[in-house]
Amino acid sequence: MRRLFTTLFVSLAMNAAWAQDGELLEYQQEIGGGLGISSYLGDAGGGFMTHPGMMGTVIWRRNINPRMVVKANAAVGHISGNTEGVFIPTDPLSRTAEGGTASSVLRFSRNLVDVGAQFEFNFLGYGLGETYKGLSRWTPYMMAGVGFTMGFGGGAKVAAGMNIPLGVGFKYKLKPRLNIGLEWSFRFTTSDHLDDPSGVVKLSDPLGIESGMFKNKDCYQMLFVYVTYDISPKYRKCNN
Repeated sequence: MRRLFTTLFVSLAMNAAWAQDGELLEYQQEIGGGLGISSYLGDAGGGFMTHPGMMGTVIWRRNINPRMVVKANAAVGHISGNTEGVFIPTDPLSRTAEGGTASSVLRFSRNLVDVGAQFEFNFLGYGLGETYKGLSRWTPYMMAGVGFTMGFGGGAKVAAGMNIPLGVGFKYKLKPRLNIGLEWSFRFTTSDHLDDPSGVVKLSDPLGIESGMFKNKDCYQMLFVYVTYDISPKYRKCNN
């Protein structure tokens, strides 16, 4: 009889501990960081991760619900490029049939600082536990937001402007509080001076086309893997 009571007591204690942990499976925030590559898209050409440079980022997320997330980031990266194979005239307003004389090859190499906030939408309800809600431990997502970009170094003046980030990603809950993911995004900026070579502004509207707020401006990509850790548990009222 003593063994029976002991067994029951241990079982109830384990179930109670599991239930208490279960209450902590829902967290309101995530913090973490990622590493990857950044790449330029602009007047000096560029394609999918052409001339890649290293980048790193720190991430903070606020989970509104399993499908909607607000995220903030701060990243440092590197971009570079050249005009090889790209026609850049010395005089963009030339009226000659050839469109002007081709300039010499221009090169640039700069560092970037990127800070911003985005809204993420998970295609699947993301999380563990509460299977009746149909939660999934993995999900693709899309994101959009607003941010600020500053380019510096490379012998050119500091360039700064707003950016509009658009991207997609995939995340997976490796552990109840540990998440890993992959994200690819484009940053469309209001600056046309991120690619200034050696302080000589030759890549700002090089074809003489009138620019707008985001029209004919510089753009860059970021592709990185990240790890985040859940914090700030959301305690639920016990009804027992």
